[in-house]
Amino acid sequence: MKKFETLAIRTQSERSQYNEHSTPLHLTSSFVFDDAEQMRAMFSDEVEGNIYSRFSNPNTTELIQKICALEGAEAGWATATGMAAVFTTFGALLKQGDHVLACRSIFGSSHTILTKILPKWGITFTYVDIDDTDNWAAAVQENTKLVFVETPTNPGVDILDLEWLGEFAKENKLLYIVDNCFATPYLQQPIKFGADLVIHSATKYLDGQGRVLGGLIAGKQNLIDEVQGFARHSGPALSPFNAWVISKSIETLAVRMDRHSENALKVAQWLEKHPQVELVKYPFLPSHPKYAVAKKQMKAGGGIVSFIIEGGVEKGRQFLDALKLVSITANLGDTRSIATHPASTTHSKLTEEERNEVGILPGLIRISVGLEHADDIINDIKQAF
Repeated sequence: MKKFETLAIRTQSERSQYNEHSTPLHLTSSFVFDDAEQMRAMFSDEVEGNIYSRFSNPNTTELIQKICALEGAEAGWATATGMAAVFTTFGALLKQGDHVLACRSIFGSSHTILTKILPKWGITFTYVDIDDTDNWAAAVQENTKLVFVETPTNPGVDILDLEWLGEFAKENKLLYIVDNCFATPYLQQPIKFGADLVIHSATKYLDGQGRVLGGLIAGKQNLIDEVQGFARHSGPALSPFNAWVISKSIETLAVRMDRHSENALKVAQWLEKHPQVELVKYPFLPSHPKYAVAKKQMKAGGGIVSFIIEGGVEKGRQFLDALKLVSITANLGDTRSIATHPASTTHSKLTEEERNEVGILPGLIRISVGLEHADDIINDIKQAF
């Protein structure tokens, strides 16, 4: 079995008659058939092949094959955005009357899908505190269909025990779905711990340079068959160009995540000593309450550091306004370091009570630590204080 770095680079589409070394772009909406019989056979799924780029394209196929190889998945599907991947998964696997169990700390848009959109179709949910294992069992209902979690969580950088959740899902005969966006398959592979499907916002670390949008779903073949059937007709297709960009970007994922993690740990260690910082959350800090779990299931701590600054909302905004090197933008996983104030941006749609329940306090700052020199990142944070 080839190593991760080799799979990330050498998983490629078959070369064309031109023998290109780097995979070319296939910017076409449709594909030509040799004859009417071949067209009929492909439309009836008797023969594999490309019909229409909403269904498949050599560039998206390569990307899917790559994420499957890296996650250890049987099959996969690509979508236009990370949130399209989340919604497509729910839309494909849930029906009226189903119930979802989710960790309380999830991305704001995932929260909106669970609380505002799925209830329109008679699908209910229950949030469970990540650390209360008894509550997970108590929350299971007769109509519970799946467990949906993310770890590390956004933006609190909490850690869920993937192995325990895998055993819990198996015992209760539930589908087990993990948003693996923060860790990437280089740092963490949830399928090894029993996950049925893994979801990515490829917009983040998989692209890694803030250029394109994309989403990926990978896991068991029978579940991806359901996802594919839903997606082919609802149309959240990833463009061939974006698929090509993300696939090329994944070639450098390992070296980027090594540096993101190295820089983030240095930033977290520095922040932990600052007198104006009340709390720092980073998976590979020994002070993290789930440090041992993080070390068990992650190769390194990743690139996201969250901390609470004294002074609440006003001080948090002053801090952001004082940054000179670190960008203020609605993204993460970029080569450039990025700072956000989740309470007033990514999680502003939650009520104050909901934010407090998951640790999104008024003074919480999330930093996506980039690939600049760690000293320059720290110096900018220092002067911003």
